[in-house]
Amino acid sequence: MKYSRSLLRLVLIFTLVLGVGSCKEKKMNNNPIHTNKSAAEFLGNPEYRAISYGGYRTLTREDQPSLSQIKEDLKILSAIGIKVVRTYNLQLDQATNILKAIRDLKSEEAGFEMYVMLGAWIDCQGAWTQSQPNHDIEDLENNTSEIAKAIALANQYPDIVKIIAVGNEAMVHWATSYFVKPAVILKWVSYLQTQKAKGNLPESLWITSSDNFASWGGGGPEYHNEDLKKLIATVDYISLHTYPFHDTHYNNNFWLVPQQEFSGTENEIIEKAMQRALHYAIDQYQSVKRYTTSLGIDKPIHIGETGWATTSWGLYGANGSNAADQYKQALYYKLMRQWSAKNNISCFFFEAFDEHWKDPGNKNGSENHFGLFTLDGHAKYALWSLVEQGIFKGLTRDGNPIKKTFQGDLTLLMKEVFTPKHVLTQSEK
Repeated sequence: MKYSRSLLRLVLIFTLVLGVGSCKEKKMNNNPIHTNKSAAEFLGNPEYRAISYGGYRTLTREDQPSLSQIKEDLKILSAIGIKVVRTYNLQLDQATNILKAIRDLKSEEAGFEMYVMLGAWIDCQGAWTQSQPNHDIEDLENNTSEIAKAIALANQYPDIVKIIAVGNEAMVHWATSYFVKPAVILKWVSYLQTQKAKGNLPESLWITSSDNFASWGGGGPEYHNEDLKKLIATVDYISLHTYPFHDTHYNNNFWLVPQQEFSGTENEIIEKAMQRALHYAIDQYQSVKRYTTSLGIDKPIHIGETGWATTSWGLYGANGSNAADQYKQALYYKLMRQWSAKNNISCFFFEAFDEHWKDPGNKNGSENHFGLFTLDGHAKYALWSLVEQGIFKGLTRDGNPIKKTFQGDLTLLMKEVFTPKHVLTQSEK
């Protein structure tokens, strides 16, 4: 009986959302200085760079970034050419405030243009609890609430919300705290597509799920099933994650320096390693493309996440794979941007600013250091040239002007850069 009341309440939420927010495609701004592109128009367009954005400043997400802080961040991102930002959940105020901030900036600044890939978080029953998560059953109350909020915001901000992503790494099996079966993602993607068809969502809104390459069929056969095939056929495009950085530890064959490269300089060895990292990511992209082609399905595939951390005292630092530093991040960022632009693939680089809530008990944990900017707004090495060009003039983060990390001293930076480990020769084994 208790479950039935809960379910009834969720149905009422949807009734209210669809009744109040129902809309055909609307143009929110009649001001001709603002463009209004659809996902179909900007995904794959190299002029519309994309990035993942959180904006959290402290060790907990309970401290939500203010509207003024978000606007400050978005101005910085706009200055480096970002026109699409990705969010992850609707349980907190952050995503809603990002939409408010973008609308304010569009009214305040002629020509300001930014769109949002809005994430709806999907959990299994018992997710994030000490009890065993049940991956066969979804958390119906949470998931229904997330989808309802996504629908409401897509209708409230049709000029900004251009994509809804159902779940983040919600199907990959190593997400042991919360993953669900593809049937759950398929259910909600199908629901959103139906709402589009009924006119309850903007017609041009694209629906996807953002997940690890393996979850999209590029991994082992344990991921291949009928529900995944139906999901691939139902989404408007595939949003794929690839992380060579993590696999410098977990699957490091591509990362270890081959014997024929031992004689190179340190910089040459590192640059060749980053080329291998790029091709590792490309191979994962192509593995999903091959799988979808084998199904007779032709869907656009874009990169929903990839990135490179700059600090680690753990698996990826000087005591691990030697992967984490600003020099390697800069190389990976440049290589991924070049490759994706050349091939008309959108790449949501992870991420905009460092966020220390992700590993609050470990200051130097790699998850805290994926940003292109530090927490206090210093531009990491990947963006030093933009600082030199003066594009950040007048911009600040929490009162801090945008300056280079390491005081702009490359010699200081390189002291924290280590070469990847080499493949052991027979005599060394």
